[in-house]
Amino acid sequence: VQLQASGGGLVQAGGSLRLSCTASELTFSTYSMAWFRQAPGKEREFVAGISWSDTSRYYAESVKGRFTISRDNAKNTAALQMNSLKPEDTAVYYCAASYGMGVWSRPYEYNYWGQGTLVTVSS
Repeated sequence: VQLQASGGGLVQAGGSLRLSCTASELTFSTYSMAWFRQAPGKEREFVAGISWSDTSRYYAESVKGRFTISRDNAKNTAALQMNSLKPEDTAVYYCAASYGMGVWSRPYEYNYWGQGTLVTVSS
């Protein structure tokens, strides 16, 4: 099983980025997907999650109204559209897959992780 995250980069405050996560060797439609992030010196935190059938989406309070999570089960991909980025959004972003319908905010609930992609927001 492999999750490949991409799309990170350097952007100015107020800008946008779109992260993508492509899954392989996985029955993608049976997994809920999520994005986490980890800033230097901080714990990994939940950013957004989406259920396997896209009936539920959840967001951290800090990103509500700015970030949108989505998925395409036909293409085995999940995405995170990030708008109105702030310097405090700077972190390594990870996609994660959890078997089943639940969307969890705790990292240990996730079975598989991508390698992370760095997002840097300059002020």
